[in-house]
Amino acid sequence: MRVLMVAPPGAGKGTQGAVIAAHFDVAHIATGDLLRDHVARGTELGLAVRHHLDSGDLVPDEIVLDMVRDAMVAAKERGGGYVLDGMPRNIAQARSLYRTAQTLGMTANVALHLKAEDDELMRRLLARAALEHRADDTEPVIRRRLALYQDATHPIIAWYAERGILVSVDAMQPVERVARQILTALEAMRPLLEHVPEHARRPVDLTGLGAAFGLDA
Repeated sequence: MRVLMVAPPGAGKGTQGAVIAAHFDVAHIATGDLLRDHVARGTELGLAVRHHLDSGDLVPDEIVLDMVRDAMVAAKERGGGYVLDGMPRNIAQARSLYRTAQTLGMTANVALHLKAEDDELMRRLLARAALEHRADDTEPVIRRRLALYQDATHPIIAWYAERGILVSVDAMQPVERVARQILTALEAMRPLLEHVPEHARRPVDLTGLGAAFGLDA
């Protein structure tokens, strides 16, 4: 099972990514953790990352892609599965990531889209900022982050839908219910992944599942 997490800030992609990785016993590749680990270990990539962070710059895509590629190689040696959390953030990254994974025979089976309304995401992020005493996460800053996500991510979602690997889940439900829906869907899909080519697949939208069974109250 190879899964990409596509989700706005506050939707729970780290939590759900860890659940999926544990359930299927695959690597959880979190780009933020990778960056921090390379910096802490003082690797060549880590030194390059530290330079950009110290300068207040974004880490260039090629550096992040190199880190993700190394993690994918390790995942392939371990058994071939992974959950990638934190990338892609725009369509250029999505296409570059696809080319990188294609060279390794490690392209994603599923792009898991966690959907949530901005008001709920705002509530969660403000609560988290208060809990973690993060004075920089103010309402205007969070709204700007959410707007940037929506602008950058719409083309990604459309691209994964065209490829037939998109699975959308309502992330506004309780965490446990979201996890159950994700795992049930992935377990149902798993036997088919090696037998149904991408061009023959269709995107899966589970966002109305709770309402269909009267679980939205």
